[in-house]
Amino acid sequence: MIKIDNLVVQFGGIRPINELSAVLKAPVAGLIGPNGAGKTTLLNVLSGFVKPVQGTVSLGEQALLSMSPLQRVRAGLRRSFQTEQVVEDLTVAGNITAIADHVVVAGHRAVAVELALAFVGLTDVADRLGQSLNLFQRRLVELAKCVVGEPKLILLDEPAAGLTEEEGKAFRELVLRIPAEFRAQVLVIDHDVDLIRSMCSETMVLDYGKLLALGPTHSVLADPNVRRAYLGEF
Repeated sequence: MIKIDNLVVQFGGIRPINELSAVLKAPVAGLIGPNGAGKTTLLNVLSGFVKPVQGTVSLGEQALLSMSPLQRVRAGLRRSFQTEQVVEDLTVAGNITAIADHVVVAGHRAVAVELALAFVGLTDVADRLGQSLNLFQRRLVELAKCVVGEPKLILLDEPAAGLTEEEGKAFRELVLRIPAEFRAQVLVIDHDVDLIRSMCSETMVLDYGKLLALGPTHSVLADPNVRRAYLGEF
C-alpha cells in the first residue's frame, strides 16, 4: 500500500505536486494524467530523486522520505524508466546481478537471478550481451531487475511503449502475475488508456499536481472530469 499525505513539491514558484493526498491499495494500480500533470515528479519523489517541501509518503508502514534512493531499493522499491537502463557490455544475467548485489544476501544471489530470468523467460539468453538485445528483450531485462530480491513496490514508467501488440500482451500478462508470485504492488504510469484499463484495477489521475480522481479504473475513466482533462472530451 502506498500512502501519500499532503505532498508538496516546489521548483521556484511552480508546484508540480500540490497538496496531494492519496492511498493506493490495488495490487496493480495505474497513474495517468495529461502532460505536465506531475506524474514523473511523483515517481521521482517515490524513488528519492526529488525532495518535497512538505508531506509524507509511506510504503506499508515504512516512511520513505527519510531514506536515500539506495535505502529505498533495499527496502523493496524498484523502478523502470521510459528509456530502458540496460548496460550494453554486461550480459543479461550480469544486468540483473548488478541489482541483486545490492538487495540479495550473498550466497543467495545466483538463485535470485535465475528466478528473475525464468520469470521473464530470458534464461536461454542469459549469457548474451545487452547490446545484442531487441527492444522487447530489453524491456524484459528491466522487468527482471524489478522483481529480483523481494520487491515490495514496482514503479513501471510507460513499460510497453514501442512494443508490438503481441509483445505488449505478453508483457502485461507478466506484470499481472507479479503481485501473486512476488507479493509486490505495481504502479503503472502510462499514456495508453487501453493498457491502464486492461492492467489496473485502481487508477489515480493527476492534473496540475492535484488529485483529479482515484478509484476503480472503469469508474475513473468514465468520470466526465477525467475525460475532459485527460481524454480531451467535452
